[in-house]
Amino acid sequence: MARPLDAILETALYASDLDAAFAFYGETLGLELVSDARPRHVFFRLGTQMLLIFYPARTETPGGPPGLPVPTHGARGPGHVCFTVARDDLDGWRTRLAEAGTGIEADFEWPNGARSLYFRDPAGNSLEMAEPKLWFGA
Repeated sequence: MARPLDAILETALYASDLDAAFAFYGETLGLELVSDARPRHVFFRLGTQMLLIFYPARTETPGGPPGLPVPTHGARGPGHVCFTVARDDLDGWRTRLAEAGTGIEADFEWPNGARSLYFRDPAGNSLEMAEPKLWFGA
């Protein structure tokens, strides 16, 4: 019997302007670039996880990179990703995002005491930074 899953290896978002996504995730958020294959995708590493940003029209049509039989995929409308951030770092991120011209849509504490910041990337995807205790207790 297979063991239960215990982590997400990669998460995908979609953006029609990969140059803006490249700048936002690489410069504003400071993520480590792993693959820049514009105009198809840009991929970033976060510790042991990957954030994949795809140009939607490129992943909805068959015939990806030769030798890689990845099925077509894609999404329409804004997606959502939540990044883990320590409570002591949230104010610093709020300042960094404001300095980069990124507006904060919400900054609040959940009933369990975890704090979240919500904002948007240039493609309109909903991004969140929250304390891990949002889902995993104190």
